[in-house]
Amino acid sequence: MSRRKKILSIIFLVALCSGCVVGPKYKKPSLPAPPEYRGASPAQTGQSEAASFGTQKWWDAFPDEVLRELIRTALEQNYDVRIAAARILEARAQLGITRADQLPSVTAGAAAVNERLPQTVTIPSIETSASQVSASFAWELDFWGKFRRATESARADLLAQEWARRQVIRSLVSGVASAYFQLRELDLELEISRETLASRKDSLRLTQILADGGAISMVDVRQAEQLVYGAAVAIPGLEQQIEQQENFISTLLGKYPESIARGRELVDQPHALEVPAGLPSSLLQRRPDILQAEQQLISANAQIGVAKADYFPQISLTATGGYQSSALTSLFTGPAGFWTFGGNALQPVFEGGRIRNRVRLASARTEEASLDYQRIVQQAFRDVSDALVGYRKSQEVRIQQEQLTHSAEEATNLSKMRYRGGATSYLEVLDSDTRYFAAQIGLARADLSELLSFVNLYSALGGGWE
Repeated sequence: MSRRKKILSIIFLVALCSGCVVGPKYKKPSLPAPPEYRGASPAQTGQSEAASFGTQKWWDAFPDEVLRELIRTALEQNYDVRIAAARILEARAQLGITRADQLPSVTAGAAAVNERLPQTVTIPSIETSASQVSASFAWELDFWGKFRRATESARADLLAQEWARRQVIRSLVSGVASAYFQLRELDLELEISRETLASRKDSLRLTQILADGGAISMVDVRQAEQLVYGAAVAIPGLEQQIEQQENFISTLLGKYPESIARGRELVDQPHALEVPAGLPSSLLQRRPDILQAEQQLISANAQIGVAKADYFPQISLTATGGYQSSALTSLFTGPAGFWTFGGNALQPVFEGGRIRNRVRLASARTEEASLDYQRIVQQAFRDVSDALVGYRKSQEVRIQQEQLTHSAEEATNLSKMRYRGGATSYLEVLDSDTRYFAAQIGLARADLSELLSFVNLYSALGGGWE
């Protein structure tokens, strides 16, 4: 009956300590989402019930097969992604270490000692031997939930690292897509420059022939040369930028600098003119940076309970048992057995304000994490609004730039016809051709701006981390 009472007492004590947890329970900050995104077009506002563009898989958002392959390679080899994965393993191991504090520790040992004392004048030589086998048990009861709060904090840190990795993936997908589109835009600029240079060289040759025949003056030749040199001077700089952009993309792929394969032309990259933004409230469950910040808040909140638990006594149970004998043959006999069992409680009496300030520190860090979470949510809605208006306005700019380029092309053709007919000087050709070349470059950059806005909108809505 005595042994049964002891067992029941231990079970009751364990059950009692498992139900007591100090510290505040986590409460998610109340952040009502706006009814709609600012910057959304009427069509996008009407599609608010539809699935968000951010839920689309990245391989569907970017149909260019070469770009898809580049993104796949980056996700496998990029060092930032691999570092983020290593941090998850660190957090997982730390969770295991922290969780082990809730469990008792058991150690076992064995010792054998033979000793011989030399003979003295009064004492004869003595030889002794002793053998011992023992096991020890120690358990600090989590009476106030200190270790459970620490485990809760470590588990939240693990989830935060999981979301941090997905945030890295989201940034990497958008980064590779943006860098690829920038590379294709530089390719287009280089193509325009080379075609323009070839056309201007032909014009220069004709002008030189006319000047040699005395039909025009050398002023026209010099002006034609200006057009040739103006196109030629842009080519080395573009070639430099292209190679440097390839080096940058190679780094994103986790490779040494090398050439990058090309897929579709810049103007052939498919992208919807209108994309559904989805419900604003869904953004809080989509963006990895928001979910990471919330887990960091949960972790900080749990640390308050860890700090408050130091106000209360630390209750520990200890036990030791085993066998000890001077002869191995009688080591495991009844008289050789020994055991001890006990418990202790340690109550802080004077800490010089250390515990109180630990609680204050944990509370302040929780408040900081809460404000940081709210700031990130606010920034996320700003990102979406900026991306929506940026995508819509970049389309308007591209349309206007197309009209400008077409007009500049017509003006160039007319000025060349007028010059051949003797109705104007070559200065008009120089001016119109320069404007047309600038308009072509402007159109290429407008196409790039629209594609980059498309990528930014996809990323801002939380897409790309699947």
